[in-house]
Amino acid sequence: MAERGNGQAEAGVGQQLRRYQERLEPVVTRVLLLGIFATGLTAQFVKPVGDALEGKAYLGGALLSLVGYVLYDQMKELTASVKVPTRNLVASSELGSFVSDAFEARKVDISFLGYTGETLYHTLYHRLESLFDNPGSTRRVTVRMLVPDFGQPMIVPARVGEGTSTVDDPDFRKRMERRCHEYDGILSELADRLTATTRVTVHCEYRLYPGIPRDKICIFNREQVLHGLYDLSARTRLSHTGPEYIDPKGYRTDLNVWSREGTAAAGEAVAQWNKHFDDLWALATVPQWRQRTTV
Repeated sequence: MAERGNGQAEAGVGQQLRRYQERLEPVVTRVLLLGIFATGLTAQFVKPVGDALEGKAYLGGALLSLVGYVLYDQMKELTASVKVPTRNLVASSELGSFVSDAFEARKVDISFLGYTGETLYHTLYHRLESLFDNPGSTRRVTVRMLVPDFGQPMIVPARVGEGTSTVDDPDFRKRMERRCHEYDGILSELADRLTATTRVTVHCEYRLYPGIPRDKICIFNREQVLHGLYDLSARTRLSHTGPEYIDPKGYRTDLNVWSREGTAAAGEAVAQWNKHFDDLWALATVPQWRQRTTV
């Protein structure tokens, strides 16, 4: 908790310094350019000033400074117009690039809330495996995965009933639970081996939240948040002649991106998402399969 608090404080200070820089940089630059222009122009017509500066081409330098001043304003406007938005849309298939970027840090913190975490699991597995041969600067990795409590009756996922109704299906829920159990087991075993044989300390854990999988949230190093909504009308069949099931498809979910590197509003949104996930994690329950392995 102390490390998390320090990380939030450092991020807050860094964000504040960036805001000061954004405010002061154009002011300072304009003052310098106008100062050069005024000095050059004065030196051209006031002989003592010109003699003191020991220059001759003052008017040309002054005009050049003025041109630079105008161009600077235009470049600022152009940069603002083409700046990448702090909130843009990415496909779930692009999660690999966000995971790779997160692993550039010394302390990696990845959090997920959603359905089964399948799309994130695959890219995480391969990235963790690569730490055996090339850990780089990474020294600590924490992965937290929040998935629904499939042990409780649910309307999503569920079997499609008559019309738009859904029917709870314990067998289908158990199928999803086994999938999460498998992902948790593989990541945890990989984390234990990395911790035991490399310089990297890794911890991976699944926990359960009550309710249906509506939101898909990925948080990378507490600096970037990706959020999207599952398609709750998505259907699947386990066989050609079998019943239909409501089964959200995570890989089809598009995600909005918020980053602390963006505006102050984006930074506040990231802080809120972090707090929301931390609160949910504190309330979540440990899966029965983990309870059995720790007894």
